[in-house]
Amino acid sequence: MTAVNTKSRTAAEERFVGSAMRAELLSHEDESKLAGAWRAQGDEKSLHRLTNAYMRLVVAVARRHKGYGLPEADLIQEGAIGLMQAANRFEPERGFRFSTYAAWWIRAAIQDYILRNWSIVRLGSTAAQKNLFFKLRSLRAAIGDLSSGAPGQEATTAIATRLRVKETEVESMAIRLARADPSLNAPVTSSEDSGIALQDTLVDTAPLPDSAAMSAHDDPVRRKVLAEALDTLNPRQRMVVLRRRAAEDSVTLEALGAELGVTKERVRQIENAALEKMRDYIMAALGAAELEGLMP
Repeated sequence: MTAVNTKSRTAAEERFVGSAMRAELLSHEDESKLAGAWRAQGDEKSLHRLTNAYMRLVVAVARRHKGYGLPEADLIQEGAIGLMQAANRFEPERGFRFSTYAAWWIRAAIQDYILRNWSIVRLGSTAAQKNLFFKLRSLRAAIGDLSSGAPGQEATTAIATRLRVKETEVESMAIRLARADPSLNAPVTSSEDSGIALQDTLVDTAPLPDSAAMSAHDDPVRRKVLAEALDTLNPRQRMVVLRRRAAEDSVTLEALGAELGVTKERVRQIENAALEKMRDYIMAALGAAELEGLMP
């Protein structure tokens, strides 16, 4: 993104925030009427006026969550989604102020977004773990624990008791919060002139082009030979091999014996004879080098 575009985007964001902060405030009676008109009649003008009046609340909640390193514009956008959810669910007849109700939805939407995007490693999803994530820093500051990494034992015990979580969860979350995800563009050495970034050291598990080309050519041949090898078996041998080696849930020797009316030892003999016959056919057709990985 160019500098001009960055400045333009920042100016646009500032205009939006300024507009939100200048929006008219609503009385309890006004917001009840607007919410009622939206719910009962689907009046979009009422919805727009209601949500526009409380965009300032979205901006305020978003700015309280800026410390997690995510763009303020994204936080505001997620908060606006929470505000719309609140407008759709608000029941003015209960007598509560819309701002009180909307604040919960706005905060929940912003915090869910932070948990999804703060780290590529998924954070805890339970209510207790979310509470720990968002309150750990303030609680550590409140008890005077300003160390980095895991807090001391006394602080850990106090926080775990306060939030009703395990002490190991407090220690783990503190370490996670102290270590942000590294950038893939970061140099692997202290010298930025080395030209080697972290992403350059990652192993690509995709097959090489020549291997992919060979597989595309050889796989149909192998499948054809395997099908022909199966055709060399008699019906009982074929059924045993398919049920024992090709089915998603392999059938036991004992179960197959009961089905065929023979002992499980006899089923083993049938299976071994069938596999030997297939092995001989595949070796004659493709050679011993292709046998491994092809037999069922």
